[in-house]
Amino acid sequence: MRSPRASTCTGADRQKMEVALEEARLSLSEGGIPIGAALWRGEELLGRGHNRRVQLGNPILHGETDCLQNVGRIGSYRGTTIYSTLMPCYMCSGTIVQFRIMRVVVGEAKSFPGGREFMEAHGVEVVDLEIAECAEMMQGFIEANRRLWAEDIGEL
Repeated sequence: MRSPRASTCTGADRQKMEVALEEARLSLSEGGIPIGAALWRGEELLGRGHNRRVQLGNPILHGETDCLQNVGRIGSYRGTTIYSTLMPCYMCSGTIVQFRIMRVVVGEAKSFPGGREFMEAHGVEVVDLEIAECAEMMQGFIEANRRLWAEDIGEL
């Protein structure tokens, strides 16, 4: 059974997503793929990051993995929520499940459906805020950079 979409989000979720959006905008300004992420525990921002595959030539630095790398070792990720401007791919979904991050809030999933069902099958609550700016930024990027996008999602 799918988790509710925006029905479980709070006003705080929208504010926390703004950090991920800032990261997505930064990635775009650097010539990268506009996906940002932020990890929170309650009201504490633990870290943030953005897709840096292009900038650093690193195939696994997606927004979520860059964010977690910036967070570093914290012992346990329990009680955290990761915010991502786009539904996490299977690689990032696997990382989320592995570290028991039990709540994921995404800006949108129209551009890429990602690993939602995989995460939910492992007990992760997934909330899609359906933010127009996230979808517009991704869709504009995809239209202008089809080959790069295909490479990012493993369809090249």
